[in-house]
Amino acid sequence: MLNRVYFDNASTTNIHPDVLKSYISLLEKYYVNSESIYNEGIEINSMLEKARRAIAGLLGVQASDIIFTSGSSESNTSAIKGVCAANREKKHIITTNVEHSSIMNCCKQMEQLFGYRLTYLPVNHDGCVTLQQVKDALDEDTAIVSIMCVNNESGSINPIPEISEYVKKHSHAYMHVDLTQAIGKVEIDLHNVDLASISAHKLEGLKGSGILVKKTFVPFVPLINGGEQEFGLRGGTSNAVVDMVFAKTLRLALENGKKYHADIVQMHDRLVQGLQEIPGVEINSPANAIPSTINFSYENIPSEVMQNALNEAGFMVSARSTCDSKSMNPSYVLLAMGYSEKRASSCIRISLSYHNSLEEVDQFLEALKGVIKQYG
Repeated sequence: MLNRVYFDNASTTNIHPDVLKSYISLLEKYYVNSESIYNEGIEINSMLEKARRAIAGLLGVQASDIIFTSGSSESNTSAIKGVCAANREKKHIITTNVEHSSIMNCCKQMEQLFGYRLTYLPVNHDGCVTLQQVKDALDEDTAIVSIMCVNNESGSINPIPEISEYVKKHSHAYMHVDLTQAIGKVEIDLHNVDLASISAHKLEGLKGSGILVKKTFVPFVPLINGGEQEFGLRGGTSNAVVDMVFAKTLRLALENGKKYHADIVQMHDRLVQGLQEIPGVEINSPANAIPSTINFSYENIPSEVMQNALNEAGFMVSARSTCDSKSMNPSYVLLAMGYSEKRASSCIRISLSYHNSLEEVDQFLEALKGVIKQYG
């Protein structure tokens, strides 16, 4: 138990040493309200706006498009509710049946409390939706299309560039993309995307930190009312130091995503090959998923039993989205992909980072064999 191995990076990540160092250094000095008009407040506000411009530059958008939030759950909810509240004549929302719970529960609320018509696009066996599905679902009543780029459980990658281009050119709906699991893992092009959500803690950043990219032309009603912070679109005293270090967090994530991509692919291939050699183990992630996420099942051992046994062996893994980790229900993502209830109730998600090693992968495979021999 001394050498614990962390294989749950899709859930959250350790804070990058450079980010932590910057945060502590800034926190010790910059504590005044960034909206204050005395010298210290003006200085913090200037640094905050410099960070906003840096983030915008990394994402290829305007500084006025960046709204600091508490994370992707707030950003996701704000995107849908903010756009719909500003376009009250339209009562149709398009999303998929495998979105993060923040989207699913928001859409359910919009349907049940506010009478919106919801279209939940079903995914195929690879966990993706197609452009044709979006084409068929769009109509003049559609206010917003919200589709994740990378699925948090399966690692499946949706064809966002094609979908966003079509929505932009052939409808009056706004396009929202949840980028939470995509930054540093796939190429991001926000040219035809109107709104996007990113969370720092998935990128070796601070928890409680995120952004909503909202193009300035997108009509929007604030979810959180307050003063004139964030262009009057997200009230509350700015968590200025946390927001400032988001710029460094994002830059490092993009740099390291490219720098260590080959290492992640090598670990992925070793893990998948090893899993395929174990009788009874079934790979749930599609072949074209991001290499850092590998979802598999061993049907004779329920997820919770497997998780606990692997934990005892020194490996931290998850079964599904950590937001749903206490649920005993089968994975709704795997069910939507067409897998059986038994397979969806026995899944395990491994999510790698560049901090992991081939040695850890080999150790995990040996531990898994031992768990299967004991419990299977």
